[in-house]
Amino acid sequence: MHPTAALLLWLFGVLATQVLNYTELSFLFLFVVVSSPEAFRSFIQFARRGLWLFLSLWLILAYGKAGEPVADLAWAPTLEGISEANLQAVRLLAMLACLAWLLTRLGRNGMVNALWGVLRPLAGLGLDFERLVVRLSLVLDHLKTPLPAGAWKTMLLKENRPESDLQKISILLPPWTFFDRLLVISLPFCFLWIVL
Repeated sequence: MHPTAALLLWLFGVLATQVLNYTELSFLFLFVVVSSPEAFRSFIQFARRGLWLFLSLWLILAYGKAGEPVADLAWAPTLEGISEANLQAVRLLAMLACLAWLLTRLGRNGMVNALWGVLRPLAGLGLDFERLVVRLSLVLDHLKTPLPAGAWKTMLLKENRPESDLQKISILLPPWTFFDRLLVISLPFCFLWIVL
């Protein structure tokens, strides 16, 4: 699959999670597991790291929606809030599964190539997409290396900024196949079908 097509498929998956129900979201999870078992392992790591985020989101949504409180207790969340919180938590998990699939499928170089392919048509609008792709590739490089505790303090000090080695970034995009073109053309129609 072409890296740009994979990135567009990921974007479609992220947008689609906002309108899918539990059954459709389970099919999305099944797609991630079947298409890439490595992505499922990455997804488990993402979900473990975001545990407090999920818990906070769940509590905010469960207590934030008006309705009938659980067991008629004044301090309890509402039944409607719990239902909404569960659905949004599953949707967030589905988005993380899509991200794990994309990162496993493409890797760092594939992501840079995909971003190049997506942003290149915007050059006609005057967007300096080359600089944006290089900056995003540097962010992807820094995400791979864990920082020691308190590293943010030294990053803020101008004199302690590490000097980076200059290196070339090469973009090697494979040719588009018929399947890639068919996939990209069908994505807007699939999204309209899901929404309607």
